[in-house]
Amino acid sequence: MSSQAAQTTRYLIHAENGKQLGEQVVERADDGLTKVRFIMKDNGRGPELQEQFRFAADGTLLQFDVRGNSEMGAVVDEHFVLEGNKASWRSTSERGSQQLSGKAMYLPLNSSFETSSVIIAALGGKDGSINLLPSGTLTQKVLDQVELRNGDTTQTVQLLAHSGVDLSPSFVWATTGDKPRLFAVVEAGGMRLMEQGWQQHASTLIARQEKAESAMLQALAKRMQHQLNGLLVVRNARVFDSEKAQLTSPKDVYVLRGKITAVLPAGSPLGGAQQEIDAAGRVLLPGLFDMHGHVGRWEGGLNMANGVTTVRDMGNDNRQMQHILDETAAGQLLGPQVVPTGFLEGESDFSANLGFVIRDLAGAKSAIDWYAHHGYPQLKIYNSFPPAILKETIAYAHQHGMRVSGHIPMGLRAEEAIELGYNEVQHINQILLNFLVTSKTETRNLNRFILPAEKLADLDFDSPRVKKLIETMRRKQIVLDPTLNTFAFIAHREGEIDVPYQPIAEHMPVSVKRSFFSASMKIDGEAQYQRYKKSYAKMVDFVGRLHRAGVPLVAGTDNLTGFTLHSELELFVQAGIKPAKALQIATKNGAKYTGTSHERGSIVPGKLADLVLVDGDPTQNISDARKVALVITRGYLIYPEKIHQEFGIKPFTQNPPQLRTLATPDTNQASRKSAHHH
Repeated sequence: MSSQAAQTTRYLIHAENGKQLGEQVVERADDGLTKVRFIMKDNGRGPELQEQFRFAADGTLLQFDVRGNSEMGAVVDEHFVLEGNKASWRSTSERGSQQLSGKAMYLPLNSSFETSSVIIAALGGKDGSINLLPSGTLTQKVLDQVELRNGDTTQTVQLLAHSGVDLSPSFVWATTGDKPRLFAVVEAGGMRLMEQGWQQHASTLIARQEKAESAMLQALAKRMQHQLNGLLVVRNARVFDSEKAQLTSPKDVYVLRGKITAVLPAGSPLGGAQQEIDAAGRVLLPGLFDMHGHVGRWEGGLNMANGVTTVRDMGNDNRQMQHILDETAAGQLLGPQVVPTGFLEGESDFSANLGFVIRDLAGAKSAIDWYAHHGYPQLKIYNSFPPAILKETIAYAHQHGMRVSGHIPMGLRAEEAIELGYNEVQHINQILLNFLVTSKTETRNLNRFILPAEKLADLDFDSPRVKKLIETMRRKQIVLDPTLNTFAFIAHREGEIDVPYQPIAEHMPVSVKRSFFSASMKIDGEAQYQRYKKSYAKMVDFVGRLHRAGVPLVAGTDNLTGFTLHSELELFVQAGIKPAKALQIATKNGAKYTGTSHERGSIVPGKLADLVLVDGDPTQNISDARKVALVITRGYLIYPEKIHQEFGIKPFTQNPPQLRTLATPDTNQASRKSAHHH
């Protein structure tokens, strides 16, 4: 028996605004058994897990068990065991086994942050890599080290980057010495998990982590963004005319200093271009808009690779958002241009902790002033906002020239929020809850997903009250941002791949692909599954009905960055919207409802050169929009295939057209003259 007695480490989890969201309690018994209790609740939902595990001699897992529920309430029941050289695992969505020839670490699908401790210890807190089960390799790199003081105690901690598991690295702070373990996980503008008693050092860790990440992100931007110099011509491209929702005959598109200077019939004799790209008859789209993002600094490349050149951010930490806008403007971040939306929430046990969380009208007005002064064109109201002050809040935002949209605050219906001045509603469930709730129904918790899943199957869309809401939306031109791809999870069974990820799963790193098989919601039995499936089909159908009735739509994801925008457009087409109209929604409507039509959304002279060259013809087959060959935006040329390789993704196109430098007569003449003078 080890002489070491049982010891307990407690980590507290807080939001940026100081609100406690949960905790992780780790008990290490002297017989080698570790037990973890993990709970985290934010925005009316969150995981609750009980784990226990033992270590193999090489520091990896010998056995691991976790039970509980995931963020959206799905059952978590996962087990791993290593017997001799045979590793076996099973969960609600997968089972497998493997004969091991060397050291390998099982990566659970659902776990607390304590699995990071196992990896840190197995790698001795140093640079190195470890094979993962079922597959893949995790690489650990030490980025920084700092000494912290707490009373008479000092603790030296180091920042580690873990890559190879997800589409971006994850960052953890670890203790140093001979038994390194997890110390903290901090996100600028997000959650912070820290060992109890050391919370006062969160801002130090965040500042240092931000600096280390900036260096990595700037290097990535430099590798992936090729600055365009001089006049460029994209020859022989079929341009998508977003006004008419149709393709033109082949054109030559001229670009200078990030703007479109001419669009001429292919082969027109306009000389003077220093560089050219031969589109060879490919389709040229205006840059796509994702109208429902929550942008982070690491995801921008995934937007670029998918032809998304503008994202409307629908809620973020305000300081972090300003930071992202500054870095993007300076070309230090590989990513789209961001149109920020001011997030406004009311105080409650269910609050989402982004933007400003207010308790009265004075607080709401002061938040709107801040957003207006920082150039936010839109305001987003959230679930716990007090209905009593909604009308005056909306009026005040409108006085500042801001559009107002959001979730429907608890106690109200969509039709009432529209009556009070909403210009737009976020999410298909928020509009359909109109027919499923009373003024007393709690919609700030999982009910907002469970009620539509249970009840929409029986809702008659031809009933007078449904028709009345559709007519109101048409008459007032109330925009819907349905995010259909996000709600596919209500009809997603364990062990199957969720709809939005089906076209991309085979392209993803295995560790990412694995997660696509895990369900989000608790679905009991075949009858409930069939019911939820029918309800989801009704959601898709409703979006088609709105479109045919003349209600404006925008295309947003609120899901896996970049990739799920194409899934959203596929769902629009499934709803009966023609592919060319779906593209119009993702371009023209995106510009219109972000107030950027003067510079984006169509390929015409004078506008920004946000250009996306695709293989195939997405006006006929919307899925071809995924085949992005190259992207031009902010004066840079970007090759998606290179970004995909960087992130471990199998590219969606082969042999993209290359940039060629031309020797033009004008420049030759100038250089001959200067040579003559010498």
